[in-house]
Amino acid sequence: MDDWQRSLRGALRKPEEIARKFGLDVEEVRRIAKTFKIQITPYYAGLIKERGDAMWRQMVPDPAELRTGSGVADPLEEDHDSPVPSIVHRYPDRCLFLVSHSCASYCRFCTRKRKVGDPSKIHPRYIEDGLAYIRAHGEIRDVIVSGGDPLMLSDRRLEAVIKGVRAVPHVEIIRVGTRVPCVLPQRVTEKLAAMLKKYHPLYVNVHFNHPDELTPEATRALGLLADAGIPLGNQTVLLKGVNDDPLVMRRLMQRLLAARVRPYYIYQADYVSGTEHLRTTVEKGLEIMEALRGWTSGLAVPYYCIDAPGGGGKIPVLPKYIQSITDERVVLRNYAGELFVYPQVKAKPKRKPRPAAAPCYSLEA
Repeated sequence: MDDWQRSLRGALRKPEEIARKFGLDVEEVRRIAKTFKIQITPYYAGLIKERGDAMWRQMVPDPAELRTGSGVADPLEEDHDSPVPSIVHRYPDRCLFLVSHSCASYCRFCTRKRKVGDPSKIHPRYIEDGLAYIRAHGEIRDVIVSGGDPLMLSDRRLEAVIKGVRAVPHVEIIRVGTRVPCVLPQRVTEKLAAMLKKYHPLYVNVHFNHPDELTPEATRALGLLADAGIPLGNQTVLLKGVNDDPLVMRRLMQRLLAARVRPYYIYQADYVSGTEHLRTTVEKGLEIMEALRGWTSGLAVPYYCIDAPGGGGKIPVLPKYIQSITDERVVLRNYAGELFVYPQVKAKPKRKPRPAAAPCYSLEA
């Protein structure tokens, strides 16, 4: 058994131990666990310093999860775009390939909480169906391997999945989406990085929401992947009481870059049932974007987007930098609130069509 598997065995998952560890009502924790699985790795539990801090809010169950009347089970309507159980095919040239139902820790804001932790919904027997679907659809050039968390699979099983995808001639890019470097960095080993390196072009998207998650252990894990030539991107979820502070978010993005991870997305939290206490307003997201653009490196500025409820896909949301636009000029506002004018290119006047020449007739017979 590897070190990461031994560490995972010690995860907090029983309602009684969760309640005792965090001073919660055990009956409430039991009710929450029936709605969505609870599990916190010992490593991540060690990052929680006090009740209600940023790490606590992401992982420790909250009675607010039991409130009704807000959110839906499948806000992005992924199930509508799922031709086989392991595939979500929404965009023209790419698909999501769900290969693992497990996560090292279960984030309380999870979009896919209706499925993760349930082997009957994301099961290994569906993997071959997914591969067959990808082979049969030549328009798919980009496959995102996800779950659950694909790095919860053993190296051997994960390689079998990635090797199967790489063998499809029309697949150009493979992406792996994981939160393991954040919640169980021991899982990222030299052996894992060497295996992934064999299947380039391969990208890994990680998930960090707070600068304090970028510990020496997490940075080491990210470094192993980066040293294997794997481009790393980060997807952050905007969460109340976690990172809804412009300075916290700026520091997170800067520390990601220092760890060789490119900030990719800030997601507005999805409209998932049981997460109302963690969602912010969209105005808060725009405020944070204004605190990034111009105030730090452009490399540290991700896209802010809303994954549209109802399956509309990711829609970028931008502060209003264009104040007005005409044929003559564009009035722009910069990061500091100053106005500037950009002259438009002058359109060339359209030429009037020449009159048609008179027809020429031959007088010869």
